[in-house]
Amino acid sequence: MTTESTSIPSSPGPWPSAGQGSAPSLASLAPQRGAPGRTATRPRRRVPRRRFTALPLVAADVMAVLVAAGLLPDPRNGTRLLLLVTGCVVVLHGHAGMYRPGTLAVALDELPALAARAGFAWCLAAAAVAAYSPATAIGPVPLAAAFAAHLTVVCLLRGLVHARRRRTHRARPRSALVIGGAAAARRFAAAVGQHPEYGMRPVGIVGTRPDIGAPQSGAEPGLPVLSTTEEVHRAVIQNAVRDAVFLTDDPGLVALFQQYGCTTWRVGGDRHGGPMSDHLWGYGCRRLVPPSERRGRAAKRALDLAVAVPASTLVLPVLLVCALAVRLSDGPGVLFRQERVGQNGRLFTLLKFRTLRPSDETESATRWSVANDRRMSAVGNFLRRSSLDELPQLWNVLRGDMSLVGPRPERPYFVAQFSRIHAGYAARHRMPVGLTGLAQVHGLRGDTSIEDRCRFDNHYIDHWSLWQDVRILLRTAAGLVRPAGS
Repeated sequence: MTTESTSIPSSPGPWPSAGQGSAPSLASLAPQRGAPGRTATRPRRRVPRRRFTALPLVAADVMAVLVAAGLLPDPRNGTRLLLLVTGCVVVLHGHAGMYRPGTLAVALDELPALAARAGFAWCLAAAAVAAYSPATAIGPVPLAAAFAAHLTVVCLLRGLVHARRRRTHRARPRSALVIGGAAAARRFAAAVGQHPEYGMRPVGIVGTRPDIGAPQSGAEPGLPVLSTTEEVHRAVIQNAVRDAVFLTDDPGLVALFQQYGCTTWRVGGDRHGGPMSDHLWGYGCRRLVPPSERRGRAAKRALDLAVAVPASTLVLPVLLVCALAVRLSDGPGVLFRQERVGQNGRLFTLLKFRTLRPSDETESATRWSVANDRRMSAVGNFLRRSSLDELPQLWNVLRGDMSLVGPRPERPYFVAQFSRIHAGYAARHRMPVGLTGLAQVHGLRGDTSIEDRCRFDNHYIDHWSLWQDVRILLRTAAGLVRPAGS
């Protein structure tokens, strides 16, 4: 269908000014094929294998269960509980993010969470064994002894893993870029650079280039300030940058660095809760999880298929009637194919019923709205007003180009324009685009405010849940009774 471009713009522009938004020249999220002057998405950098993975922590949890199960008097119970408790503990810890890369974790900080999940796992497994074989039920005293042994061993082993991790960080710190104001970024870089146990070695600052002759504060005056996408891209490759640390909120830049394969962190800001160890020399720190790693991605895709497959079957007669009406009214070419920008700037071909035949490709790619075009036939006008022209996009959902719910996809030409004008517009591409979305159910369709749309879209992404997708689908279905068109 489409071939994703991976060329690099030869003359990228600087970050937009404060009045234009804080994202960089993220028109790079809007690639097009072969046209002069069009920017293309940057290729995802090949990410080196992490030196620290989840395997040591998983091994520590399994070893702790193994030692505890060996203390039980009945070997049969030990084998059963070993399997049940191990599976339960690993699933619970994985769901809570205790195997993800973090800052300097300390076993004692993890103790309450470890104790709560281990206690739940042991009680659940003991209840399952008692229900399966009442004659071999485990008494409260052996169960408590096994739980205590588990907790003791897991704290010791996790402590050893974390200590080894700190030694590895001191010996081989990862290259990092600091994003924020020059003065604050230099102070942070100086603090982290003097404490290699955090595993970061700042190699540059991403922000507005200071005026020539302006005094530079901080202990790292030699760090370069990068102010264009080309400089950032070159620094990421040449220095093998693995971490991007943000001192300010900037969804557009976060999405860009995640596309480069960097681990993204947010330092400072309003945050309450979390382990005491989540800091970088006193700077509160949390990892910004990419949408591709967020929980529920598989559930979202399952919802798409669960709705799109039967819907495609049910609306098949409507599709045939619409296709016949378009053919009789407007001649050959029932389907209209148009290039749109999807998740992470990936291009795909969107399908619609043809409601108007553009005069040329330029008009198709760059004209904003044709809602009141006199060339539109009565059939085309009805299809647009009723939104029936968008039914073929169910095929895009089945293919995985789109989701049922998400930011509406736009043409590359307008993505490039809006990314330069509206702060946060490019960050809409952190998630799959959709047939409908939070902005649409609030009436933001057609010729409405782009700033309002991207605000709603980013709010939806930041607060996504499967139930919210269901609610938006129900509101969309209710809105079809009183269509407003697009």
